Amino acid sequence: MQRSRINTFKAWLVRLLWLGFGTISPLVGYGHGGVVLENDLCLIKVGFYEAHFTIFQPRTRGHEQYCEDIPDLGESVFVLEYLHDGLERMAVDLRIIRNQTGMGQFAGLDDVLALPDLDAVTVFYHAPEQDPDSFAALHDFQEQGEFIGIVTAQGTDGARYSAIFPFEVNIGGFGDSAVLGILIVGIVLILAFFGQALAGAKST
Repeated sequence: MQRSRINTFKAWLVRLLWLGFGTISPLVGYGHGGVVLENDLCLIKVGFYEAHFTIFQPRTRGHEQYCEDIPDLGESVFVLEYLHDGLERMAVDLRIIRNQTGMGQFAGLDDVLALPDLDAVTVFYHAPEQDPDSFAALHDFQEQGEFIGIVTAQGTDGARYSAIFPFEVNIGGFGDSAVLGILIVGIVLILAFFGQALAGAKST
């Protein structure tokens, strides 16, 4: 009877652990907003179209590449390398705003569109540019904080597609997925401790 209870507890603990990893995996595998991580490359999906997305800080970090969050203040280069021919026929622009959605790194396009005055929170805007291969923009960050990048592609037929990527500048600490992972592992360890204590008490 006692062994059956212990085995039941262990099975329940294993299921909880797998549930925890299942919760973390989507957060680790996918970036914020329209940016996803695929085969060690950062991709941004603008409507039906994809581009390889990279941020550089050449003055402070050399050739290091970032998908979203960047460590330092100063000059930052945002680069989109088109993976679909459709983007080469579209005018692409980039807007960076202060993240005042209240959703942090989980902000979505609808949260951005709900802001009452987009221009009032805009810190950088690169006008639409048409290029057959790529798009690049340079912004010099002078303050740390939470921001949202908005990439918009507009075709000659009037079709318009947008993608966003929330990111942080010069903010240390753990990301949302890391915090969630630590929390779940902590809960599992606490439950395991109390399970062992309960099993020990029952056996005496």
